Amino acid sequence: MFRKDTLANGIRVVSETLPKSRSVSIGVWVKVGSRHEPAALGGVSHFIEHMFFKGTEKRTAKDIAIEMDSLGGEMNAFTSQEATTFYVKVLDEHLPKAIDLLADILLSSRFAPAEMEKERKVILEEIKGVEDSPDDYIHELFTGTVWHDNALGRPILGTKDTIKALTHKDLLAYIESYYSPKEIVISAAGNFNHDRMVAMLNASFGMFSRPGIAKEEPPPSFMRAVLVKKKQLEQVQVCLGCKGLNYTHEDRYAISALNAVLGGSMSSRLFQEVREQSALAYSIYSYITFHRDIGLFTVYAGTDPSNALEVVKIVMRELRKIKEEGITPAEESRVKNQLKGNLVLSLESSNSHMSRIARQEMYFGKHLTVDEIIKGVEKVTAEQVQQLARQLFTREGISLTILGPLSKEDLPESVLEI
Repeated sequence: MFRKDTLANGIRVVSETLPKSRSVSIGVWVKVGSRHEPAALGGVSHFIEHMFFKGTEKRTAKDIAIEMDSLGGEMNAFTSQEATTFYVKVLDEHLPKAIDLLADILLSSRFAPAEMEKERKVILEEIKGVEDSPDDYIHELFTGTVWHDNALGRPILGTKDTIKALTHKDLLAYIESYYSPKEIVISAAGNFNHDRMVAMLNASFGMFSRPGIAKEEPPPSFMRAVLVKKKQLEQVQVCLGCKGLNYTHEDRYAISALNAVLGGSMSSRLFQEVREQSALAYSIYSYITFHRDIGLFTVYAGTDPSNALEVVKIVMRELRKIKEEGITPAEESRVKNQLKGNLVLSLESSNSHMSRIARQEMYFGKHLTVDEIIKGVEKVTAEQVQQLARQLFTREGISLTILGPLSKEDLPESVLEI
């Protein structure tokens, strides 16, 4: 059963009760992320996320960890471009303790300057870890290429320079500006009584007030470019892609079907052509990124430097082919079943339910049932998928980013012809 309520201070609460579950997942979703940061404060949202776990007025960082472990639960957080999320998963009997712990870290964290300096070092190591992982770093380079003029193109972690420059005052001012009730959604899923949970939330989260200020979300413009970042690696990392769709677009199911056919699984065209038939790569896939007002469609491959150009040519050939010929009836049937199966199987945990209803509230402002989503998938047609491919895969709209021991001169101008 889905329920929606509003706390005394305006925080929205959405829940889905799962009577057969023995767990509860509860998350606090703050609708501010890296895309809302000024360039000089790059990484501040992620830094704040870390600091909330560094001790409160009544718990040390070690106390927080020990208490969660003693419940046999899981507590974590993550920062994305458009939200910062804190969540707990526990046995249903421990929901009151989970709420108390979440409220304590989010409303009573000390943000001790000494802890901030220690965490600054941790985040700088985290940034180094991404830069030392080419198959992660390439995606960051790609978004920075296509959205170079916008915060969406900047790394969520920030850069070494911005992290070194962030001050204690910066973090506290950012919380004061954006961590307001109107920007918060609390989501819960599992075995619990909704009304009792809302009463507990009102006694904690419902008691704080903060006016906050309006966020800025300027939409980025997509830049067509070819970027080659030379680095001595055993493999060349390739990201190739184009504009996608926003989170609520009417063709969101069609682009999911397009992604599934092209590179979303082992039966996809790119996996079969690049890996199985040509043996040019171990890892080859496509994925879609949704944001409030824009999105990306991206293809990734890791391959030997001598094969990089051939891999790009095959990818472009497959994009061209789906534009000109569309998808087959067999593919249409298969990807619909694949998407429906993935949806249903993903909902076998309370965490998945909690995340799904939170995102629906943030982006749609309403609840979409599983049956409604399945009906949306079933309505997708082969013609709709082909029309979307024609719209997205254009000569002016494809960008390419490469990381590895190549030079831009190794790529002819015609490589992105479609």
